[in-house]
Amino acid sequence: MPTVEIDKLREGADSTSMKTSDKITSDFNGRGTEPGSKLRRLLAHPLYRAPEPGPAEPLLGGRDALRYYRRKVARWNRRHKLYRQELNLTSPATLLQLKMEASWLQFHLGINRYGLYSRSSPAINQLLHDMQDFSMISADYSQDEKALLGACDCTQIVKPSGVHLKLVLRFQDFGKAMFKPMRQKREEETPEDLFYFVDLQRHNAEIAAFHLDRILDFRRVPPTVGRLVNVTKEILEVTKNEILQSVFFVSPASNVCFFAKCPYMCKTEYAVCGNPHLLEGSLSAFLPSLNLAPRLSIPNPWIRSYSFAGKEEWEVNPLYCNTVKEIYPYSSGSRLLNIIDMAVFDFLTGNMDRHHYEMFTKFGDDGFLLHLDNARGFGRHSHDELSILAPLAQCCVIKRTTLLRLQLLALPEYQLSDVMRESLLQDRLAPVLAEPHLLALDRRLQLILQAVRTCIDAHGEGSVVVNNTQTWERPTAESTARTR
Repeated sequence: MPTVEIDKLREGADSTSMKTSDKITSDFNGRGTEPGSKLRRLLAHPLYRAPEPGPAEPLLGGRDALRYYRRKVARWNRRHKLYRQELNLTSPATLLQLKMEASWLQFHLGINRYGLYSRSSPAINQLLHDMQDFSMISADYSQDEKALLGACDCTQIVKPSGVHLKLVLRFQDFGKAMFKPMRQKREEETPEDLFYFVDLQRHNAEIAAFHLDRILDFRRVPPTVGRLVNVTKEILEVTKNEILQSVFFVSPASNVCFFAKCPYMCKTEYAVCGNPHLLEGSLSAFLPSLNLAPRLSIPNPWIRSYSFAGKEEWEVNPLYCNTVKEIYPYSSGSRLLNIIDMAVFDFLTGNMDRHHYEMFTKFGDDGFLLHLDNARGFGRHSHDELSILAPLAQCCVIKRTTLLRLQLLALPEYQLSDVMRESLLQDRLAPVLAEPHLLALDRRLQLILQAVRTCIDAHGEGSVVVNNTQTWERPTAESTARTR
């Protein structure tokens, strides 16, 4: 394993002024950290201030986006007026207005070729704050749950696949977030005998994944916060969906509960309950509408078998990556490198459920991959699932910047577990992760670095560590021979 400028990593942090450090830390967290904090030093490091390799092409055209959202707001106001008329409500309806300064709108307009947000974007911290504080004006099932509604035979379900429940909540500023309620306590571990595809979805894993993604400087997870939601006032009383209204009930313990009608959990034993009204959950900001910013959903080449028996080819063939490298777009460009970034991220969280990935069509084949749906991470802190690292171990390539940040976070001056702990303290549901999950991050980081060392020993640093400014190309036999 090369030291890859380890000394420079240390020197870079020491030479940065405290004034710059204060600004970056404030941008990252929305509030100051304690003097001398590891998170402060990390964010002051040159690796976290390096310019992007090219122009940050925006995802959305400003005029088109504003025109589209103004139409959406006008449609909302018309439908809300008709709904009130149907209920014979005589009090005047409050009309919504699209405001340019709305944090969710600034978030959408700030998405560019290199990530969902820039490192110093003030809109992200404001968005996190707004999602924690703004009142809800509507609640509904998500579109995929609506599509499945009534499509499953609940009498045949032994253990419902994807045991989870999610809702779309809209805020007073017209922003939207995906709400995932608490279904597992922080100190609980996923049972060893439970298959990954029937694992619970954890709200705190969504929150922690956002913080980890930002610490790794990927910026591919939508902004996510924790919040205590009043399920009566902020869901039941604002939803117009009669099916959602019908699944609320009061438990024997006098707690207000609700459940999904059919797609995943069609029985009251799979309900989530407030205490008696308040329920923990994660809120993940919505991405721009598919009408504005189309996305592709692509099967992961390292997809797992979603059955109780059988394995995929990559699970039994250690040379599987040679086949992947022959296939466009993995044969050149940054797609394969981005897949390996995603594998590194998933290994740290312990997420085995990455069957597909999404990317914005506007940025073409070399656009970044979205790290969505992370609720199955942080399930088992006592086990490191090495198979998640298969893309790295089999392909033996990694971005230089990714490797540098991993090495930086392995240094005692920073320590991944420490900066994660410090970052997560900013969330109102802190502590977001139990301590063993934080310590597991350090252990898994060392395993990633060991996998890179093994690759370098076998193929040479020049073939394994790829500069971000270059596009990866499948090595020829001659170039492979030269690196040995």
